[in-house]
Amino acid sequence: MKTRIKELRKQHRLSQEELADAVGTTRQTITSIETGKYVASLPLAYRIARHFGLTIEEVFVLDEEE
Repeated sequence: MKTRIKELRKQHRLSQEELADAVGTTRQTITSIETGKYVASLPLAYRIARHFGLTIEEVFVLDEEE
């Protein structure tokens, strides 16, 4: 699954740590999601999208080949 988290973080001038604190997770989890090593749970995906004022579909892009 691809995400726009890194792009959105940079637009909002947030560090991984700041985003992690805002959505109730760890910096390591944000790093893993950004690099594609971890797929966010639905509740976490919702919190991340909501933090940026977007829908889950605007932040997370399902790769149909996966």
